Amino acid sequence: MKLVIAEKPSVAQSLARVIGADKRQDGYLEGGGYLVSWCVGHLVELSAPERYDERFAKWRLEDLPILPERWLYEVSQATRKQYQILKSLMERSDVESLVCATDAGREGELIFRLVYNQCRCKKPFERLWISSMEDTAIREGFEKLKDGTAYDALYEAALCRERADWIVGMNATRLF
Repeated sequence: MKLVIAEKPSVAQSLARVIGADKRQDGYLEGGGYLVSWCVGHLVELSAPERYDERFAKWRLEDLPILPERWLYEVSQATRKQYQILKSLMERSDVESLVCATDAGREGELIFRLVYNQCRCKKPFERLWISSMEDTAIREGFEKLKDGTAYDALYEAALCRERADWIVGMNATRLF
């Protein structure tokens, strides 16, 4: 069984229809040797400054800049249920591997990897890289899945951008 993770429910439904995952479950679709689920955007996000140190709960100039030595992540409260569904799917014994089917690009890669890492998943994954949601493109994409590690640099670039945004955003907002 392969677990396919899309970025949005609508994309997951399109993928599922093409690959034969037509049985609706709570938070995913199943069939044809696949489980197809989705992230609903960012399920895992960088923690707020006060998670690093309680003193950061109050905005004070003398605490700037805030530069975490180790980055902390947490599951978004708004999407916790879908995160738990994905975690339980990743932990299923019949799931041998995953398919990252989030949007083709840096942000899509980040969304999948943060969930994968937060769940402490160690199962191998492949990458579906398509730029069209037409049935033919989806079929061809599944025939040409690439090893997920081929996109490690894209993930690292996404982490750099996300962390730079956090550093600038948190510090500049508090400064001004």
